[in-house]
Amino acid sequence: MTKSLPYHPFKISHLKDPNYSAAYLSLIFGEEEEGDLELKIMLSAMRDIFEALGEPNMSADDAKLHLEKLDVLLSPEGSATIYALASWLKALGLKLTVAVSQEDEGEEKSPVSDVELAQVGNV
Repeated sequence: MTKSLPYHPFKISHLKDPNYSAAYLSLIFGEEEEGDLELKIMLSAMRDIFEALGEPNMSADDAKLHLEKLDVLLSPEGSATIYALASWLKALGLKLTVAVSQEDEGEEKSPVSDVELAQVGNV
């Protein structure tokens, strides 16, 4: 009998492709539109994306700070804001999507800015 590969390393290896990660999150967020998305599933998906795309590009201190902000964002209070925004947009015939960032040529790649982290922390 052939051995199967552990799923998590396989998933992370695929999530290292930003296009795959964007599609994965879009699929996860699509569950929210149907009212089936659970906070634990969203947090798990976001942590997987972070493991694949964030950790290799950040210092240990930046990674810790970024994960702390994710926990705040996806806390019950923070997630209520996300769901409220999604509902508000849905009423207008719009929805939240995830896309790969297209950086300007010559722009230094930064995984997260201090301003973005501060904004997330003020949810």
